[in-house]
Amino acid sequence: MKTQQFLIGQIPAVLYGEHAKRLWLFLHGQMGYKEEAEAFAKIVCPKGAQVLSMDLPGHGARQGRNEELNPWTVVPELQAVMDWARVRWDSISLRANSIGAYFAMLAFDAPDKALLVSPILDMERLILDMMGWANVTERELSEKGEIATSFGQTLSWAYLCYVRKHPVHDWQCPICILYAGQDNMTSRQTVEEFTLQHGAQLTIMDNVEHWFHTPEQRKVLQAWESSHT
Repeated sequence: MKTQQFLIGQIPAVLYGEHAKRLWLFLHGQMGYKEEAEAFAKIVCPKGAQVLSMDLPGHGARQGRNEELNPWTVVPELQAVMDWARVRWDSISLRANSIGAYFAMLAFDAPDKALLVSPILDMERLILDMMGWANVTERELSEKGEIATSFGQTLSWAYLCYVRKHPVHDWQCPICILYAGQDNMTSRQTVEEFTLQHGAQLTIMDNVEHWFHTPEQRKVLQAWESSHT
């Protein structure tokens, strides 16, 4: 499979597949990297599409740059990448993981189609839940600005304020969601409400946590990707 590594501005990117009119933009989640898109590319490139993937701030080839994975940094980057892609492909769809899905819904008008795996669909609810896990009040967070937690996430007042001031786009494109039944980042109620509001197709794999990573889980993921592309 043809693979090209390059920069879009200062953003490391990789493009899979031979020239085609259709593109899938692949966005990884936290702790991910752009080359995760290769497995997806092996499914969709033989169907006449290409796959473009990029490293989000602080991830992949961008580690060690003192960059933070926050929406006010990511959203302009995603919009620049989309602008770059729109002049090169006739059709652009999205395949996104976790927080990558949230950033995409902040940044983009609806793509042609969206495949979302373990998507963060209500970031404000997630932040408030994490504050509850850490026993942190809004007043404490507003006074301190940032508070590190025992579970590895840093709570940020600026982040919470941004989320409240910037709602996601109301996509009406075809949306397919693969949801982990034991996902503690997005509740079952949230994903079911989103599914109803957007007419999405929801697939649930029970007894799985947020990250699809075991051989069995990967097999289910790839079968789902193949059936929806």
